[in-house]
Amino acid sequence: MDISQLTSAERRVWEAYALGGSVDFRVRPREPATSGAEWGPERTVRAEVLRALLVGGPRVEGEVPFLRLHGARISGVLDLQYAEVAVPLHMWACHFDEELDLYGARLRQLNLGWSVLPGMNGISLRVDGSVRMTGCRVRGPVRLGGARIAGAVFLEGAHLGEEGVALDEPVLALNRTTIDDDLQADGGLVVHGMVRLAGAVIAGNITFDDAVLSNPGGTSLHASGLNAGSGLHAMRLRAEGRVNLPGARVAGPLNFEDARLSNPGGTALRVSGLVTSVLDLHVAERIDGAVTLRGCQLDLLNLATEMWPDKVRLDGLTYTRLSPHEPAERWLRVLERDVDGYVPYAYEQLTAAYRRLGDDAAARTVQLAKQRRHRATLSWYARTWGYLQDWTVGYGFRPTRAAVWLLSLLLVGAVTFAVHEPSALKPEEAPEFNPVFYTLDLLLPIVDFGQEGSYAAQGAYQWFGYALVVLGWTLATTIAAGVTRAISRQ
Repeated sequence: MDISQLTSAERRVWEAYALGGSVDFRVRPREPATSGAEWGPERTVRAEVLRALLVGGPRVEGEVPFLRLHGARISGVLDLQYAEVAVPLHMWACHFDEELDLYGARLRQLNLGWSVLPGMNGISLRVDGSVRMTGCRVRGPVRLGGARIAGAVFLEGAHLGEEGVALDEPVLALNRTTIDDDLQADGGLVVHGMVRLAGAVIAGNITFDDAVLSNPGGTSLHASGLNAGSGLHAMRLRAEGRVNLPGARVAGPLNFEDARLSNPGGTALRVSGLVTSVLDLHVAERIDGAVTLRGCQLDLLNLATEMWPDKVRLDGLTYTRLSPHEPAERWLRVLERDVDGYVPYAYEQLTAAYRRLGDDAAARTVQLAKQRRHRATLSWYARTWGYLQDWTVGYGFRPTRAAVWLLSLLLVGAVTFAVHEPSALKPEEAPEFNPVFYTLDLLLPIVDFGQEGSYAAQGAYQWFGYALVVLGWTLATTIAAGVTRAISRQ
């Protein structure tokens, strides 16, 4: 490049570059770049000048070249497609008139903190260090699909996209991106549109604390197949639109504590097939939209029952622990909201969780509820048998009911036959009549106290005795069936 054609502003940058110096055009500390379109030639640098510097700029022996530029207006397209840039790029609080094009480039480090850009194309970008876009304002898409970044990516406080302006592509695209450190997208990040992390591999933490992801009626976060080497933290996240993480693998916790998840009329959270240690959904307010946890594998699921929405999908959800520890009846109301209807596996998981806590009473309550929901799917005669088992022994999970039934029938029978004593079949051989043991002989089919064979009621009391025999056999059968079922669950 003919340096004689450089403006005074460009010459300052050119001379400072070779010495690793810094050029700051700002008229006051922390001057924002939002008004950069109005900056004049005294702080404007042509993109072609920066490209010439970065690709083949001057060198001074004993000095390390470095592009340190603050508060400049970059006119034209900074085109670094497939370029190998050996120096760090530090362009702080700069205003770019055109999209920054880094397609297929190889950089040492990229720092665009607090800059304003119409967009950035970093598909297949390679960076040996970190990418910092802290506080950036980017009106259009940031494309980093397939990028490989050896350091961290910083997006704290950035504003991406424009409210009310819909794009045909994600506003932040990190699909199939590999980040060898953290992805820090917290500290007030605001995104109008979709964030895409599909197939991304991030070795460190992913942080969306206090972020706002807004894409009403669409998907605010799509991270299918995400592989996170540490945790994913989204405390106090506000997501308008679906949060979608099917098939994600998160080595640490997935934390949505105090988050607000909203997608009215649709699915607010879908994490089918998620594998993580902890799914913390201790959200700030009730989730507005359906929740899908099908096939998830968790150690701990944390979500208070009052925060669950009206529609859930839980088939195949596996967890070791459940928090908070609430009465079984509350969790059962959550299971009843499953759009798939009766899901046996969900009841088995809830039962196992209560048993691990040592709450056997709650576990029995869940199993009883499971049998009752299952009953509704059966034929009429099977339902009749089910009702009988429920009324008598609670399908074996309410064993005290059997004692109540037996004692009640025994009392009624004993009083009846004490008042109306049956006739002895062989008076000279019959033992002394005892109304209690006579009733027990009728009720208990495998017990013989010698009363039933020695005495016979007459008329209506004979039919009453037959009824006791039938009730006794029925009660014994249902008790046996219920106890067998209960034992088989242990």
